[in-house]
Amino acid sequence: MLKASLEYLHSQDNHSFWLRNFGPEAFEAPYHFHPAYELTYIVNGTGKRYIGSHQNDFGAGDLVLIGPNIPHCWKLEPADQSDAGAIVVQFSEATLGATLLTKKELAAVSKFLEYATIGVCFENSISGSIGQQLRILDQKTEFYRFTGLLEVLQQLSEAPTCTVFSPQNAVAIQHSVSQQRLSPVFAYLVESYRGKVSLEKAASLAHMTPQAFCKYFKKATRKTFMETVMEYRINYAAQQLTQTDKPVSEISFQSGFPDVSFFYRAFKRMMKFSPSDYRRRFIQH
Repeated sequence: MLKASLEYLHSQDNHSFWLRNFGPEAFEAPYHFHPAYELTYIVNGTGKRYIGSHQNDFGAGDLVLIGPNIPHCWKLEPADQSDAGAIVVQFSEATLGATLLTKKELAAVSKFLEYATIGVCFENSISGSIGQQLRILDQKTEFYRFTGLLEVLQQLSEAPTCTVFSPQNAVAIQHSVSQQRLSPVFAYLVESYRGKVSLEKAASLAHMTPQAFCKYFKKATRKTFMETVMEYRINYAAQQLTQTDKPVSEISFQSGFPDVSFFYRAFKRMMKFSPSDYRRRFIQH
């Protein structure tokens, strides 16, 4: 079982920010966090991304900016996608300069970074052009890579539509013991929700008794632990229903529901449609 781990960032020859092109290995990274902002563009591949306690589908063209110290990882579905790849940029406020960020020229960028403290997902209307710019940035000299990053951030700050991840569901790793407790729990869920999930195991990861853990988890996330497990499973099942032609019974089992009847009830309660109707409506649209 993998816990959310701190990723130590190493500067590239004293550069002010970090940019790399990855192949499939990008999606093998464990649930981790670091003190930098991270902009990730998916060149190719499909699967699930986990940001804090958020779980969403991703595909080619997916563009997300994550704030500092937010645990995250991307997992391919299916796992054997040899052509999968991503471009990752990591930077901090120090990259731009604390003084410069207070100036009028970077007012929009500064406001945007505050807005994106948890994370932001961008629409296809801008993600494609940003992805192309990131490809070009990797070929530029140091000065133009830096000014190119400023241009990218300015364009993102002006994006007409984007989705901001809810802070209520975020799990930021800070020095506070109470906040750190949830990180290994969500790491455990990311790795285990499609199989057997143990409340006792989750509580032990938070160094609490099961009863105390349940109260703490509900207070911190506004959901019970089992409601969160169910959301992970149902979201995965919904992805399988719309992206594969697997039988509903097989999807039920692969999503962590050995009882198909219970899966039907749980899915309908959360999605407002039965699994079959949900698949049918998606195909019609």
